Amino acid sequence: MYGEQLTQVYEEIYQSRGKDWGAEARLAIDHIKARAPKADSLLDVACGTGAHLSEFSAAFRRVEGVDIEENMLRAAKARVPDVLLTQADMRDFDLGRRFDAVCCMFCSLAYLPTVEDMRAAVRTMADHLVPGGVIVIEPWWFPEKFIDGYVAGDLARGDDRTIARISHSVRKGDATHMEVRFLVGDSDGITEFTEIDVLTLFTEDEYLSALADAGCPAEYLPGAPTGRGLFIGVRN
Repeated sequence: MYGEQLTQVYEEIYQSRGKDWGAEARLAIDHIKARAPKADSLLDVACGTGAHLSEFSAAFRRVEGVDIEENMLRAAKARVPDVLLTQADMRDFDLGRRFDAVCCMFCSLAYLPTVEDMRAAVRTMADHLVPGGVIVIEPWWFPEKFIDGYVAGDLARGDDRTIARISHSVRKGDATHMEVRFLVGDSDGITEFTEIDVLTLFTEDEYLSALADAGCPAEYLPGAPTGRGLFIGVRN
């Protein structure tokens, strides 16, 4: 998962699919400011390559990021060298400080294998919020929305290389099993690698229950930023 090869093509291939990290971050910022106008600190959980952090850093005085993957954090450090980054598991990290907002974008919670793991992560994120702080979570597909056997194909053409991505997703129990194959062509030739993503199909009620029990009663807003909607909660 998220090895060095994927890190090198990650943003380029998703941009070819229409992903706009800046617009996504600005949407989250709007929701946060609407509920906590004086918010000036934010923690980005599963921050990845730091693409959201760039926008968050312009909107908040203090911004930090957490991710479990070393390769992703290395890329984030190169992008936002002034942002404090911590390598940690979202289920049980403790930074020893609280924030006005916590975000967990791009369905990162779904990479946890069980409801208990998801609830632990939500609780950990809530524990890093000040009272009145805002939590923003982007889910993976709900079970009733997932298309079994779905195939996607994308092509990114750059000045120095071309990247092809083909994925096939099937449902196994309560999870999506997605096989993703990449072809990368540049002046040195063509390389190929495969990633296997397993994303749990948590229900809307399971997310809402986890947030409520963590002291962050939330609402679900369908649609933006990527068609899967957002959960927005406020810490008691």
